[in-house]
Amino acid sequence: MSVAVVSELQGTIIGLFVEAGSIVRDREVLALVESMKMHHEITAPSAGTIEQVGMSVGDTIAAGQVLFELSARADTDEPVEELPRASVGPIGVERDDLREVLDRHAAGLDDQRPDAVARRRSRGRRTARENIADLVDADTFVEYGPLVIAAQRRRRSVEDLIASTPADGLVGGIGDVNGALFADAPRTAKCVAVSYDYTVLAGTQGTQNHRKKDRLFEVAEQLRIPIVFFTEGGGGRPGDTDGLGVSGLDCLAFRWFAELSGTVPLVGIASGYCFAGNAAILGSCDVVIATEDSNIGMGGPAMIEGGGLGVFEPTAIGSIDVQRANGVVDVVVADEAEAVRVAKQYLSYFQGRTSSWEAPDQEALRDVVPVDRLRAYDIRAAIDRLFDVGSVLELRREFGIGMVTAFARLEGRPVGVVANDPGHLAGAIDSDGADKAARFLQLCDAFGLPVVTLVDTPGMMVGPDVEATALVRHCSRLFVTGANLSVPMVSIVTRKSYGLGAQAMMGGTTKAPLACLAWPTGEFGGMGLEGAVRLGYRKELEAVVDDAERDVLFREMVDRLYEHGKAVSVATHFEIDDVIDPADTRRWVATLFGAAPETHRALTDPGAAPRRPNIDTW
Repeated sequence: MSVAVVSELQGTIIGLFVEAGSIVRDREVLALVESMKMHHEITAPSAGTIEQVGMSVGDTIAAGQVLFELSARADTDEPVEELPRASVGPIGVERDDLREVLDRHAAGLDDQRPDAVARRRSRGRRTARENIADLVDADTFVEYGPLVIAAQRRRRSVEDLIASTPADGLVGGIGDVNGALFADAPRTAKCVAVSYDYTVLAGTQGTQNHRKKDRLFEVAEQLRIPIVFFTEGGGGRPGDTDGLGVSGLDCLAFRWFAELSGTVPLVGIASGYCFAGNAAILGSCDVVIATEDSNIGMGGPAMIEGGGLGVFEPTAIGSIDVQRANGVVDVVVADEAEAVRVAKQYLSYFQGRTSSWEAPDQEALRDVVPVDRLRAYDIRAAIDRLFDVGSVLELRREFGIGMVTAFARLEGRPVGVVANDPGHLAGAIDSDGADKAARFLQLCDAFGLPVVTLVDTPGMMVGPDVEATALVRHCSRLFVTGANLSVPMVSIVTRKSYGLGAQAMMGGTTKAPLACLAWPTGEFGGMGLEGAVRLGYRKELEAVVDDAERDVLFREMVDRLYEHGKAVSVATHFEIDDVIDPADTRRWVATLFGAAPETHRALTDPGAAPRRPNIDTW
């Protein structure tokens, strides 16, 4: 039976591999056609013998044209004449094109750069790739732009750039973080991981790695996944030559990263030197984690000297002792390994609930607040005993020390915690404390974490010195932020609840939270009892000449006011919702949050609109 072999496309014959009389097998390549710069095989529709060849090499053919006449037959084991073939040959690592790709990727890996790795080891630090490998789950990381090199082709050879500037000093891609913890919702584990590579041009920001950041930030926004950024490096790079620009101020990376604030969680990790543009990225993050040997500054030594301000060693600029006390750094860690562990814990609060948890002994809460109402106590003990075991992560501990801000879990559910620390200024709220609490509330609100406030404050701090810090503005910020929360809040008065400070801790009023509860040690009023007596009963006290008698009268008046303002009395007027056994606090909060609509912006919903335009950097 004769079969016509017809062309399916228009093109030019560039290869002919059979002739009349050739024995062919099924699917054997008969000819090669070039069409639109692509090469297409013409194959035998079955085994048989070529009876007629209807074209020659160089001929232009039309679609539907008969090229061969084939006498079809069953496939045969007869030998086929060995003629040139058009097939691409075996596919595998021996292919030159694949080998080139594999070699180029390998050139940028740590095991191909032993000298660079050794320099990191000598400084007690890990490589960029080691940090990312520790952060993301094994075998989940896909890298963007690993073959990129520095934009310096006008001054250096490509071979030199490949060897010396792999990935243009920025390793970035997408991987899973805490995947095993959230195995039932695998999308929530996705995360953009980015690290400047200090072994490449001191981790400086170059033309191409700016473009890589742009790309990764765009992907993070599109997918609504967090970013963890290792920011070690020296800022902008003056040595790139391949661009057409002058100032570089049209760089998009800083704007695009800042636009992500409030949309996806942003985690910055600093170790070693982090200056200029690197520091700008770090400071735009929701949380800043830094090692004890970090130096962080908006200007490095070169910029300072260039500005005529003197010559300084890098270690003299923005040491961790400075940056932890002024609030730049949220969590100080010993080394990069601990930084990664903290970053994973931090991200977990935005990834959702955990199915397993352990409740502390709740009866221990009864002993947190002393019977002596003037005795200071450890508010962190209350936090640790109230929330799931091992779930608390405190932020900015060394800044605004009269205020405690922390993430925690309650029956596996992530929550935010804001608490007054009676160990500092008796829990009075100063400017730093108000700023610290307000920003933390923004962070919780942005990602839908409910808030628990533990209230023990005599009010706003007072006095000429604190007013010089713009207290009016800073404390009002706490009112404005708290009043505009969209997430549920529960307030627990552990002891003092006085004045504007107490109201600010509750969103402006005892009626703002889902419930305002007090422990038996709670006491309420427009101002502290002692001050209220001294001001309100000044004439009565001054009328008593004897000092001892005056002290007795003062204590009696304080006791009277305390009886009037203690929690159980206030509850009779329904200014608060109840006075509870401290051991019952956890059940109350879990019940209320469980009844509230789900507000947690689990990363399973990439289409959810941001709750806030941004989170303040301060």
